[in-house]
Amino acid sequence: MWTSPRPSAGDRRRKAIVCPTPLTAYNEVVRFLALIICLPALLAAQDPRQIIVRAVDVYGKGAEIARSYTYLQREVESDLDSAGKPKTTQIHTWEVSMQEGSPYRRLVARNDQPISTEEQKQEADRLQWNIEQRRKETPQQRELRISKWRGREQRRIEPVKELPDAFNFQVLRSEALNGVETWVIDATPKPGYQPKSTAASFFPKVTLHLWIDKREYQCVKAEMETQGAVTFGGFLVRVAKGSHLSLEQTRVSDEVWMPARFIMEASARLMLVKGYHKALDMRFSDYKKSQTYSRVVAAR
Repeated sequence: MWTSPRPSAGDRRRKAIVCPTPLTAYNEVVRFLALIICLPALLAAQDPRQIIVRAVDVYGKGAEIARSYTYLQREVESDLDSAGKPKTTQIHTWEVSMQEGSPYRRLVARNDQPISTEEQKQEADRLQWNIEQRRKETPQQRELRISKWRGREQRRIEPVKELPDAFNFQVLRSEALNGVETWVIDATPKPGYQPKSTAASFFPKVTLHLWIDKREYQCVKAEMETQGAVTFGGFLVRVAKGSHLSLEQTRVSDEVWMPARFIMEASARLMLVKGYHKALDMRFSDYKKSQTYSRVVAAR
């Protein structure tokens, strides 16, 4: 009686590849369909303007959480000569905390050395006095103080809303920055765009370089360069062409993005008369959740 030869191990492997089990085939079909379903979203995410739209949407959503943190702010301010080298440099480190609904800065170091014992006492007394004065405010006075500060914060972030319409965007590449996978996006002013707010009036005269986190759509880093003279505060400050600004952010306590570093080098004229060439390097560190702020929020 004739019998077929027993299949070798190689034959069995080939058959397993050519003839998948029903479960394997089902899984492949599911993966394929999932890819088809997700493809439009994936393609949309690669569109640079849509990336910016999503980044603008998430920007500022953690503002209330951010206010619950104290941190250190180290400022290095330098006057530069015509060659861009420092003539004089001052370094101050401040502890920034929320006190009774708005920020308070307390000096803790000068030129990277702790302030003297006498100055520490003065700063502590000044902080305590400030807290007491804020607690003595009438409800109307308190509301006015806090609303003024929030108004300044709102004006600071107001231009962000216009970003998607004010610029043309191009994805240059993907890049890992501080352990975060990002899209690197170039932004150039859109010809003919008229800013809707005064705070965004400088948009037609600047170019931007943005690093957007691929997972959370947060702006990890932003660089700006002026392509012409830019005026801020009406006609009070005029910043020259070629000035540079850079901002980096970091994730804190796995719940909110906070500033990590701000750098600026600019030539400007104050009141269109007094000229200066300055560099400013600000680093933010030692973020800690403030129990004082938590109590204030709970008491509202």
